Amino acid sequence: MDSIGFVDLLSQHVDHFSDVVSTPEGDWVVKGFIDIARNIYTLSVDTKVISKIMELLLLPELARFAAQNDLRMILCEHQNHYPDITFVDSAGNKFALDLKSTYRKSKTRVNGMTLGAFTGYFRERDSTKNCTFPYGAYKAHVVLGVIYTKSDNAIDERHVYGLEALESIASVVRNFKFFVQEKYRIASDRPGSGNTKNIGSVTTISQLVAGRGPFGKLGIEVFDDYWMYYLTRDMARAVELPNPPYSNLRSYLKYKGASE
Repeated sequence: MDSIGFVDLLSQHVDHFSDVVSTPEGDWVVKGFIDIARNIYTLSVDTKVISKIMELLLLPELARFAAQNDLRMILCEHQNHYPDITFVDSAGNKFALDLKSTYRKSKTRVNGMTLGAFTGYFRERDSTKNCTFPYGAYKAHVVLGVIYTKSDNAIDERHVYGLEALESIASVVRNFKFFVQEKYRIASDRPGSGNTKNIGSVTTISQLVAGRGPFGKLGIEVFDDYWMYYLTRDMARAVELPNPPYSNLRSYLKYKGASE
């Protein structure tokens, strides 16, 4: 199986995922956490919490997908290791799958996703440090993306509910959109938010769903070269450069043209 075949197979299942995680009205089926006294504690709209619960909800469906397509499914054994899930076909081809979620900021844009490190295993592609298998051993690096809308209802996290009030608890997110794309197709030419050395995604919904990021046309070779040699200002100073050689695709293409 090649990368296109794997993406096509998984894409055929994503419409069903919405039925698993949401009600017919589009609300999230998860209302909160329950303790042994049957008290329900509401969720916050914390993106990390939502992403982890979404992953747990989807694991049985992904296991079913693997069984139906004669794929072996290997879960990541350590937090913050790459990828979330490895699929292996009967020929031994490996496919990395990361589950990523983000919320809508408007009808056309989202907050964005981080698509994994551009240092460490991404550059040392024969290493298994922080990686289930070496990065270079994978046939494709794929993202299962989830786009959602934050609820307009005010959630009082201090309130504790009983089971009888389950139906009255507002869902913190709703209106899910799933998509499957190879990572390079939805990557931007900027790092993700924060100080971590992660690849950022495009933030236009149509680009995410259709895989029309800036590297989509340029190809995976350009994506790999761009991010393998990308330097932040701190990284440039560490190797005694006054400035990074490039900071976006425009300056990268100019830099490569001048050096060839």
